[in-house]
Amino acid sequence: MVLRTRRPTGAVPWPLILLEGGEKVGKSWAAAQLTASPRIGRTFWIALGEVDADEYGSLPGADFEIVEYDGTFSSLYSAVTDIHALAAEVPPGEPPVALVIDTMTAEWEWLKDWADERARSSEKNKKILARDPNAEITIPPNIWTDTNTRHRRLMRLLMTFKGVVVMIARGRETIAVDDNGRPLKDTRDYRVEAQRGLPFDASMWIRMDRDKPAFVVGCRSVHSGVRPGRDEPKELKPDWTLDWVIFDVLRCDPSTAHAPSLVDRKPEMTPEQIRDEAMDPQTSYERLCELEQIVTDLGFEHVIVSDRWGNEGELSRLLTIKKSQHPGPRPAPSPSSSTSAPPPEPPPAAQVQREMIAELFTRLGGFDTPQSRATYLAEVLGRPVTEDELTVPDAEQVVSRLREALRKAEKARAKRGAAQ
Repeated sequence: MVLRTRRPTGAVPWPLILLEGGEKVGKSWAAAQLTASPRIGRTFWIALGEVDADEYGSLPGADFEIVEYDGTFSSLYSAVTDIHALAAEVPPGEPPVALVIDTMTAEWEWLKDWADERARSSEKNKKILARDPNAEITIPPNIWTDTNTRHRRLMRLLMTFKGVVVMIARGRETIAVDDNGRPLKDTRDYRVEAQRGLPFDASMWIRMDRDKPAFVVGCRSVHSGVRPGRDEPKELKPDWTLDWVIFDVLRCDPSTAHAPSLVDRKPEMTPEQIRDEAMDPQTSYERLCELEQIVTDLGFEHVIVSDRWGNEGELSRLLTIKKSQHPGPRPAPSPSSSTSAPPPEPPPAAQVQREMIAELFTRLGGFDTPQSRATYLAEVLGRPVTEDELTVPDAEQVVSRLREALRKAEKARAKRGAAQ
C-alpha cells in the first residue's frame, strides 16, 4: 500500500451553521434575512414541522424558494440530494447556493416516530399491543442503529454541501440529571432538541435568546474560533446578521471555499468472504495476489478456514495453494526481479515443534505408525512430506490443525460422557 498525503490548503470551508434557541427568538427571521444578501445566490427553504415561510418573503430583499415534498423522510432526503447537486455546479467565486432547514428538531422527531412505528409493527410487539393497547413498547438497539444511520446519511449531504447551510433547531433549559437519570437539586442544564450529535457536526453553533444577546457557543474556525475550556462564548453585536458572520467573521471566500472532505468507514472483508472469492474459479491470479495482501493487512494469515470439501487450514496457506494451482496468465516479472536471487528456503522445523507434533499425535490417537502420520501430513500440507522434512511454517500449520482436531475430539468425548 502506498501512503498518500497532501498539504493543507488553509482555505475556509463552507459553513454548516446551527442556529438554535427558545421559541420566538428570531431564528427563522435571521435565516430569512440572509437570503437578502447579494453575497448569497439561489436559496432553498425546507420547512419541517413548521408552517411554510411564505410570510418571510415580505422581508426587504428576501429571496428564497420553498421546497415542496410529501412529508416522508425519503422525499426530504431526495430534495436535499438534488439541492446538493445544484450547489456543486456553481462556479468558484459566484454567490453560493444556500439551504435553510427549519427545523432539525422536527427531523429527529420524524425519525424517532419512524423507529417507534417499526418497533410496534414487530410480531412480538403486535401481540403485546393486542392484549394491552397501552403497553409500553421499547425500541430495540438495532432499530435505533437504523434510525441514526438515516440521520447520518442526511448529515453527510449537509456536511459536504458546497455552499451555505443553516440548520435551525429548538433549545431550552432543562433540569440536570446524573448518570443514572436522577434529577440534580438546584442544577439546570441546556439541551438542543435534536439528534445528540448535531452540535458536533455543525462548524458554527449560535444560540439565540429572548432576553440576552445572541452568542457563539462554539465555532470551528482559525479566524474566530471558540476553544472549549479556554475561550468564553462570544456575544454577537445587536445588529448582527448571518451574512456578516459568514463572510466577515469567518472570512468565507466563495472563490476558495470548499466542501469539507468526509471519509466514511468502508466494510472490510471477513476471512470467509476472502476464502469464498479465492475458491471462485473466475478469480484472476492478480486478484489472488490482492487478496493475499488484504489478508496480511488485516492480520488474517493464521485464521483457520474450511474449504468446500471440509478441509481446514490457515487462510494464507489456502491463498498460496490457489495461486500455485491457477491456470491463468501470470504477470511478467520485472527486469530487476528476474536477476534477483530466489527467496531463501524456510528453515527446518525446530526441535520444540517436532516434540509438540509428536505429543499431539499421541494425545489424539490413531497415529501409531510413520505411514499414518505421513498420510496426515500430506493431507494438511498438500504434498508428500515426512516428519523429518517439515519446515518451520509446515510445523506451525500441522500444530494448528492437530490442536483443532484435538479440541473437537475432546468436545465430542465430553458430550458422550454427559449423555451417559
